Amino acid sequence: MEKFVPKEKMSKKLRKKLDAQRRTLWTVNPVTKKTESAKLYNRKKRSRIIDDNFDSGIFLIPVFY
Repeated sequence: MEKFVPKEKMSKKLRKKLDAQRRTLWTVNPVTKKTESAKLYNRKKRSRIIDDNFDSGIFLIPVFY
């Protein structure tokens, strides 16, 4: 049976190994997220005018002579 050694007295390499064993991957993100209100102004939100961009299709018609 191994002797108990406090974490403070362990070497850096052993502490890192112990922490890696205890660390687990989450299947679900544990961070709670809050939905933003639709009434708030968001400067970063893209406008519909830029996204729809239908006017450029008119000028791309190929002309054959």
